[in-house]
Amino acid sequence: MDTPHDSPPQDSQPGLPAAHEEAPREPILTLPFALTAYIVLLAVIHLRVLLPPELENWTIDVFGFIPKRYDSSLLNLQIPGGAGAKVWSFVTYSLLHANLTHLGFNVLWLLPFGSALARRFGAVRFFLFLAVTAAAGALAHLVTHEHAVAPMIGASASVSGAMAAAIRFAFVRGSFLSFNRSDADTAARVPALPLSRALRDGRVVGFLAVWFGVNIIFGVGAIGVDSETTSVAWQAHIGGFFAGLLLFTLFDPVPRMRNDAADASSQDVSDRI
Repeated sequence: MDTPHDSPPQDSQPGLPAAHEEAPREPILTLPFALTAYIVLLAVIHLRVLLPPELENWTIDVFGFIPKRYDSSLLNLQIPGGAGAKVWSFVTYSLLHANLTHLGFNVLWLLPFGSALARRFGAVRFFLFLAVTAAAGALAHLVTHEHAVAPMIGASASVSGAMAAAIRFAFVRGSFLSFNRSDADTAARVPALPLSRALRDGRVVGFLAVWFGVNIIFGVGAIGVDSETTSVAWQAHIGGFFAGLLLFTLFDPVPRMRNDAADASSQDVSDRI
């Protein structure tokens, strides 16, 4: 009777190639804890829509970003939130959304880019980065809408900042948008291209062109809310995007890539082509 230990090993026969089994590739999108926590926070905060209308409107007035708060010429204008809202609303507006579609669009854009960035930065840097890019978007909105009364809400400036930061390393060989993608953790920690080198990469330039075109034409993201109209605050997107692109280095814990190494790593052509 044959037993398992009596059978000769199959790979011991001469002339036959050893069986080679590749490790299964990880899915391109896996959610790190920091990003999951952020999405859950946005969803929980959105439950405010279940509040009575008066209380819901109060939360938007107190935590939304209203440029008119900073107009010193209107001494008699009473906006809920007082002096404190002039500080916290630079960030808190990004945690509010007008409806599920608004929230869903922002989360959808954040999933691929935010996943890589959260893995790369870690939770503390990631949350701080989102706050800084939100503030940059609010500042851009304030400069371009100095006397606006309608509150601006939405995470689009932070999402835009995350996208801009991610393209600093997304196309490098082994990263999450390259042909030769590594596992999720390794792909998120490849050395980033210097900004000057990234801006000479055709894929980065193409991404920038598409991103600016989509945001200017369609303006998917942060929304200005008032009783009569809903408008897209696309200037806030651009403010957050530029902040993410330019400030990425201040948050990035991964050592920089030398220019000669950057030239080699950016040549990311699939072996199958």
